Amino acid sequence: DGFLAILEKDAKERAKRRKRNEHLANALKEKGNDAFRKGDYVVAVQRYTEGLEKLKDKQELYTNRAQAYLKMQEYEKAIGDCEWALKCDEKCIKAYFLMGKAHLALKRYSESRQCYEKILEIDPRKESLFKDCMNEVSLEEKRMKDEERAIKEVQSGNLAALSLKELLQKLDKPDQNILYYAGGIRLLTGAVKDCTEQTLFRTNNGFSILQDNEIVRRGFCAERKNTAEADLSVSLLFLWQAVCAGNEENQRLLLTHPDVNAQLPKLLSSGVSEIQKETLALISLYSENENGRRLLVRHQDLTKWLQILMTFVNSTDARASSAMNILSDLTKEEGFKTQCRVMLSTGVLPLFTQLLTSVELVNQAALARCIGIMGNLCADVVIRKQMSECNECWQACLKLVDECCDVSTSEYQECLLAVLGLMMNLLLESNVVIQYFAVDISGRCLSLLNDKDGRIVTRAIGVLSRILPASSSAVEEVVKGGVVKKIIKFLKAGGQITSNYGIKTLSICTRSNRQAQEDLVKSDKRFSVLLKLLDSENEMIVGNAAFCLGQCLAVPGAATSLLNSSIVMILLKHAGGDATRTAVQENAAIALGKLCVAEPRHIFQLRKLNGLAILNSSMKYMHSI
Repeated sequence: DGFLAILEKDAKERAKRRKRNEHLANALKEKGNDAFRKGDYVVAVQRYTEGLEKLKDKQELYTNRAQAYLKMQEYEKAIGDCEWALKCDEKCIKAYFLMGKAHLALKRYSESRQCYEKILEIDPRKESLFKDCMNEVSLEEKRMKDEERAIKEVQSGNLAALSLKELLQKLDKPDQNILYYAGGIRLLTGAVKDCTEQTLFRTNNGFSILQDNEIVRRGFCAERKNTAEADLSVSLLFLWQAVCAGNEENQRLLLTHPDVNAQLPKLLSSGVSEIQKETLALISLYSENENGRRLLVRHQDLTKWLQILMTFVNSTDARASSAMNILSDLTKEEGFKTQCRVMLSTGVLPLFTQLLTSVELVNQAALARCIGIMGNLCADVVIRKQMSECNECWQACLKLVDECCDVSTSEYQECLLAVLGLMMNLLLESNVVIQYFAVDISGRCLSLLNDKDGRIVTRAIGVLSRILPASSSAVEEVVKGGVVKKIIKFLKAGGQITSNYGIKTLSICTRSNRQAQEDLVKSDKRFSVLLKLLDSENEMIVGNAAFCLGQCLAVPGAATSLLNSSIVMILLKHAGGDATRTAVQENAAIALGKLCVAEPRHIFQLRKLNGLAILNSSMKYMHSI
């Protein structure tokens, strides 16, 4: 007993001592973190080390110290600490991440990749981090190989390589006329033929021309450029295109240059067409690939770019197409959408509504693309909400629809198609502004059902399917305008998308409008269209078709017209089926119940199919009608 008491006392003392040491280690860790944030990495290492003296198995102290060692370029020490951290916690993702960084800095590409693969193995949800890390390794490996190859070219006396070095040296000559530099830059551009010259440009400090040469820098950054300054700027843009095409390391270096970073939006807004054209060409090198887009999002303030690039819809030349290509590419990045929110209501929407109402004055092909881009941006909930609550935006959309209906050129048709797509996306929202415009929007779409372009008809029906739930008055107006008969006609011949929108529209109209119910019974003899839709593989279509049928069975004679059809079997199949959408079973069961109430002779067929149990179960849904 005495021995056990001694053991217990010892265990308690050790636990108490550990708790005290843990408290001290945490305090030292916080001091180390504070020093790290201030950039004092030497002090940070000291504090983490002191913490480890108090508690040798504290994983965070090892990884934090490894991070400080990375900043100090003590890569082997960083790796050592990561290995100790993994002894404390074998699934420590931060340790593998930092070890991968350290191996990469030491040019151990294979070991670096293995570390990142471990991260994915531990947590498959880190796939995005894994891809970024692996991409960084590949880029760094490529950069080093390119530079090694370039050195060999120079050492072997390659004339092109030597020529590029000589040209860079000539551009270093100070206090020359601005035209001297512009001419030298154009010669240099001509000398950049492949990856070797691009690499030599980088390794020979080609990107330092702005910071090292005051005349070049002043001309490039001038707010109002004279002819010589404009020529210099165009020359630089040509050069940067040549050295950055397909070279991601050069793209990174250029974009992180302070002057270039600050000047890009100004060059786009310069008003000098040649400068704008070449700036757009340079930006396209970034926007057309994922790594380039990420560089733009990471290093550029893109809050005004949507507005700036949108102004090119007014251009009649290739600038409009280039600007729209860039915008289309940028919308693939969530970071761009987030930045677009900032200036949306104050800058973008006023310009966008102005463009929509000036269709005859702008580049219509570019306008159609611009509208499509705004539609894509509506995937962002914040942007969609702001746009859908903008009165002027809806007014402009309606004005564009009216103008496009009056002119039948292909350019106008594309604008009309695009604005209908935008309206469909905006109608994913529900608010008082949408309710206010519902009658006008549905009226325009009803007229468009007569259009010869099937794409426009399909989108017009799509807009109807989303706008009608917002207003009973809109439903009443389109029903009076003959919407049911028109949609039945499209459903007879329509494809999957048209059928989806069409039957949804009919389900909204027949929900509470008696005339719509009667129109459907008249237009769809013996419910041939609805029966066909009930056989669809699309559950949304089946559910809405069953709902429509159930609503229309209130019309006298409707249920009787189905006596010699297979309707009981079809509804029974859906009511007792295993559709993913429960609305399919519910609507089919309700329609089956209504069918038997309206025309009891259907019960005989139901009995034959042993479906009375399903009919009884459907009765629970009847009060929800």
